[in-house]
Amino acid sequence: MRTLKTSEAAAVLNVSPNTLRAWERRFGYPKPQRSPGKHRLYTHGEIAALRDALQEGLSISSAISRARESVSADTHVLVGALAAYELERADAAMEGALALRSVERSVEEVLIPSLEEIADRHGTDSAPWALAARWASEWLQRAQRLSPPATRRPTVLLGDATRDALDPDALALRALELCITRSGVRALTLPVTGLAGLGDVLTSYAPRVVVIAGGDEADDAVARWAYRVRAGAGALPILLFRRRGRDERTRTTGARHLPASPTLASSQLSDFIEGGARDLSLNEPLDLDLDDDVAVPPGRGRLTA
Repeated sequence: MRTLKTSEAAAVLNVSPNTLRAWERRFGYPKPQRSPGKHRLYTHGEIAALRDALQEGLSISSAISRARESVSADTHVLVGALAAYELERADAAMEGALALRSVERSVEEVLIPSLEEIADRHGTDSAPWALAARWASEWLQRAQRLSPPATRRPTVLLGDATRDALDPDALALRALELCITRSGVRALTLPVTGLAGLGDVLTSYAPRVVVIAGGDEADDAVARWAYRVRAGAGALPILLFRRRGRDERTRTTGARHLPASPTLASSQLSDFIEGGARDLSLNEPLDLDLDDDVAVPPGRGRLTA
């Protein structure tokens, strides 16, 4: 994917860099990503779409609306392909999305909304959803394999508390794992039901922060796993991702929830690892009150983050 610096994007649009930044602040478009040095990088496809709209003589607000419509067309194409069970066309739709966006934004703005629309149309217990979800999971796995290797040693440990591969939260977890990896941080996903041999894995990977993702597994199972993680790796901060929305028996209180957006959640985690996010409130407790019959050592129900 081709990107442009602020000065280059402004030159394509024949405006000053200050004007380009003013459009970004006022209209939220074009929406840049950030380089490792925190400099703006604009996607060439978005800039080109805006340039073409401006060349038609439209006002800036109308031109931005036109450009947005052009970019959002990828979502409609992907939904159509998945609804028609044409998986090769779905692959092509994502290739088209990648021509205009980064991998992260393609996932956030095209793949996830398209899957949500399929779920709304058919339900997550339907055959169309199963087909679309399995395709999306395979696409995310391919993107993960093609991602550059992580360059920073710290590891984010992701505790998988989702139902199965067809759980919508499982797709969000795969997307989060991809975004974390592409930020240069190692990501390791383990099921919260897997306790045997956990200490050896923790010793090898030395995680810096733990994220419990998904709302299917009960709090007592999550608490057992979290206790074992801390027994093996120390008092690590524990955050929650997409764990809201469980039934009325949910007893998780006081813990910090990451944004439901995989890209925003990954950004917060990256900032924390770099030591720049003081507002994560990681000293708040993760309070998992356990039933009397849960086999966790006395006094270990409250996990202080």
